[in-house]
Amino acid sequence: MTAPSGLGAPPLAPSGLLRSVFRRHAAGVAVITAPGGGGPVGFTATSLTSVSAEPALVSFGIGTGASSWPAVSEAGHVGVHILGEHQEALAAVFATSGADRFAAPTAWRDGPEGVPVLDGVLAWLVCRVVARVPAGDHRIVIAEVAHGDLGGDPAGDGRPLLYHQGRFNALRD
Repeated sequence: MTAPSGLGAPPLAPSGLLRSVFRRHAAGVAVITAPGGGGPVGFTATSLTSVSAEPALVSFGIGTGASSWPAVSEAGHVGVHILGEHQEALAAVFATSGADRFAAPTAWRDGPEGVPVLDGVLAWLVCRVVARVPAGDHRIVIAEVAHGDLGGDPAGDGRPLLYHQGRFNALRD
């Protein structure tokens, strides 16, 4: 079923409708990382969700055709990094297919459980993967929080990077 797309405009196919609707939805920007056999992998995600407080669970989606999927599909732990509004360039690097995401100027280190942890983010978590749920051409990864840090701002006053209308944005006062 498709919704009307306006006066005189042809109706959109379900996938086009979904993309058009979600372009209007502002989402926080995160980078997901994992150790891989050929080196660390990572990607920009706007699908990060808090699932449960007890146990502390998060979820994110990843396409099965993504270059990071093979490593994420095998990883026991993943990193979740909340980006600040000053990190648009970092988000763009991790969103670019074929980019050397962990080369300079990306600052990172080996974190708990061997997971790559990015420096300078608003906050990060290392989570134990508990499920990979098939969802069309994606998998929904559910992971339990094991380690983390609020970055250099324990009050959490850093401003997050957002994604809206196909581009990165900042909050407005």
